[in-house]
Amino acid sequence: MDDGYVLVVGSAVTDIQGRPEADLEWEAIHPGRIRSSAGGVARNIAENLARLEVRAVLLSAVGRDSNGKQILRKCRAAGIDCEQVRVVPGAATAALITLLRPDGEPLTTLTDYHIMQYVDADYLRAHESWFAGAEMVVIDATLSEAALAVVFELAERYRVRVSGDPTSPLLAGRFCPYLHQMYMVSPNAAETTALCGLENPAHDRETAINAARHLVSMGTQIAVVTVGEQGLAYADSSGGGFITAINTRVTDPTGAGDAFSGAVIFGLLNDVPVDEAMRLGVTAASLTLQSRYTVVPTLTQEMLYDQLTI
Repeated sequence: MDDGYVLVVGSAVTDIQGRPEADLEWEAIHPGRIRSSAGGVARNIAENLARLEVRAVLLSAVGRDSNGKQILRKCRAAGIDCEQVRVVPGAATAALITLLRPDGEPLTTLTDYHIMQYVDADYLRAHESWFAGAEMVVIDATLSEAALAVVFELAERYRVRVSGDPTSPLLAGRFCPYLHQMYMVSPNAAETTALCGLENPAHDRETAINAARHLVSMGTQIAVVTVGEQGLAYADSSGGGFITAINTRVTDPTGAGDAFSGAVIFGLLNDVPVDEAMRLGVTAASLTLQSRYTVVPTLTQEMLYDQLTI
């Protein structure tokens, strides 16, 4: 894609992680490491796209506080067009706190997405022209039901494709009414129950393939279901497949799914076949797993293709 832009709509958060040095005991003080970074599914996807030389325009909301200023500063430094982000006086920028186990696996997460109420119907309609010119709209599920209704109304009006990340099992169900309007949706295993209406979540190759095919039967053009270290299944109207995950030494799992989405979207925008777009996504996820950053700061198209080994 030489011209145009991707419109990314959703969360921009302060992502805080705490990783203890030993197993946790309640009501005790634990030595460990705490880090803070700019995050949010939508913001992370936008940064991955920007680093892959795709113009990414972000619609989101932050508070007029230090966290909001830091997020906007980091967005600009990464090449994201964040001039349309709503800055809300008196509101707290969204935040996410994850407590990890000593091995780096997530234990529990606390989220504060209250500021997303300001990414409302009026705000989106005020930015309607950005929908009209977009090559694709990318959303996460932190958007309210009213905001999602406007997103799909405008996307249909301007015949622009919508790709969605379900974000979490708690939020994934918000996409259910719109699956027939989605170009691509990419749940992880835990999100498939809320999204697909399946009794049990996908957990292996066979169940992931079935879930991806089920999403396509519900109207989604491309469905991707990730099952952690096993890999991912994908499907479209012409078929699909399964890609085994790259054997990677994990430094930090944060942001790997967003890197996957960004690289897949990059590939699809450049008209590569679906299976190749998936391999680009898996490669980007692997690079992110090996990095201590939520988005690999040195990510480029050349790096992505140089590391494309599957």
